[in-house]
Amino acid sequence: MTSEPAAESGSQHSGVVPDPALLAAPQDEWKRVHIISPLVRGWIALVAIIFFAGRDWFESLLSGEDAVGLPGDGGARLPWAIAIITGVVLLVAAGFLLSWYFTRYQVTEQHVKVNSGIIFRQNRQARLDRVQAIDVVQPFLARIFGLAELKFEVADAGESAVKLAFLKLKDAQQLRATILARAAGVTIDPEHPDEIQEAPEREVLALTPRRVFGAAALSGTTIFLILALVAVIVLAVLARTGALLAIVIPVGLAVVGGYWSVINTGFNFRAAISPDGIRIRYGLLDTRTQTVPPGRVQAVGIIQSPLWRIKGWYKVTVNVAGYGAAASGESQARATILPVGTRDEVLQILALVLPDPGTENPVDVFTAGIRGRDNDGGFVTSPRRARPIAPLAWRRNGFKVTDTALLVRSGAWWRQLAVVPHERTQSLAVHQGPLARRFGVADVILHTTPGPVSPRVVQTGQDAAWTLFHEQARRAADARRRSGPEQWMRPVEEPQRVSMPQPPTYSALDRPDEAPNDNR
Repeated sequence: MTSEPAAESGSQHSGVVPDPALLAAPQDEWKRVHIISPLVRGWIALVAIIFFAGRDWFESLLSGEDAVGLPGDGGARLPWAIAIITGVVLLVAAGFLLSWYFTRYQVTEQHVKVNSGIIFRQNRQARLDRVQAIDVVQPFLARIFGLAELKFEVADAGESAVKLAFLKLKDAQQLRATILARAAGVTIDPEHPDEIQEAPEREVLALTPRRVFGAAALSGTTIFLILALVAVIVLAVLARTGALLAIVIPVGLAVVGGYWSVINTGFNFRAAISPDGIRIRYGLLDTRTQTVPPGRVQAVGIIQSPLWRIKGWYKVTVNVAGYGAAASGESQARATILPVGTRDEVLQILALVLPDPGTENPVDVFTAGIRGRDNDGGFVTSPRRARPIAPLAWRRNGFKVTDTALLVRSGAWWRQLAVVPHERTQSLAVHQGPLARRFGVADVILHTTPGPVSPRVVQTGQDAAWTLFHEQARRAADARRRSGPEQWMRPVEEPQRVSMPQPPTYSALDRPDEAPNDNR
């Protein structure tokens, strides 16, 4: 393998020996996923058909009715039922088999391409230099057969650009290593393609099952459960009826889902760093291995629920282009890079996603952002006049600007800290409602890619809001000019710096004849 000098660390051996035919296919050669893939993908549908078709027969058997045949029909009903069920199962299986046959993939120097569809053909491709993250997913049945699904995430509003389901686990790991190497800008020698190997990794932290279960017990789900039970009991007593107790069933399902989300996301959690980026592994029944290349994290969020303060635990989430707004449970899990951790572990994770904090005292600054208030760590907080509209949070709401990122602190009960690298700020907005205008405060909203982190400077002074609005826009533009290439192992050329004019200052927000547009 030949590569640029900066890429040598990404080609070290980690025990995975690639298949040359898998990595060095000719440009016109297409491959298929594993032949067992239809079974892994469609077993739920087959089981559902058999279940619903056989339910009536089983119920009639339990009730003592003639489940085999009726008088005069020659006992032919059961054979016909079995034949119909078998035919439906075979048709469904044939559909999945045809879907496998018409699904092919190809990996070139620039793209990953997948063609699928029987009647309606679909062609999808992702540019390697635009890949935001690569996941290796093993559902429970796939783990039994030693298979895995490979997902390539790009900036397309949360939908996976390319899914390869399913490959052998070894092949999926090999293909991931190859794609990450090409996305990083490493040149593969076509005469020796087998020399490319998965980059080594160094484990940073691991979570114990005890902490994961403790985090679930002290999570916001427990607070929701307590409040819901109290509300149901009070309403039942006041209404003098037990009908409201039926609400306990949906509440119980929601609580079980909340606990399962915390446990499944944190169980067997491992975080490691490699030249390819941040690698995260987790999962109880379904396991997932995520790899987020360097510089793909758009924003970082740190959250602490009230009960977690007892143990000093925090949760870290990220916005990554392609992961979406984290509305579903799977998206929330993928956007979590630390399900539950101490302050020191949070700082370790921040060091991975933001190697240059842009301040000489990162520990003090980020600690003040996590659990400080007032002017701790140099944060600019809400003015005292905001106390009537935020009696508990006005001393915590604030922001801090470093050389590389903007830190936004908020929340009194649920403490939150959002960290946005300057070059990831896509746009800005200033918002001021009637009540905020009455007290002379405003919000500054930072727009990044969709995700669980929504950076918003809450109830800062209106003069400080406009100053931050203009200065952050200038910092973001300057940081984007100086940011590294998409292929992170390519040498970086220092761009020519262009001086930006200083923005004007405004003393009030309610003067439209002087204030500029509040969107940029």
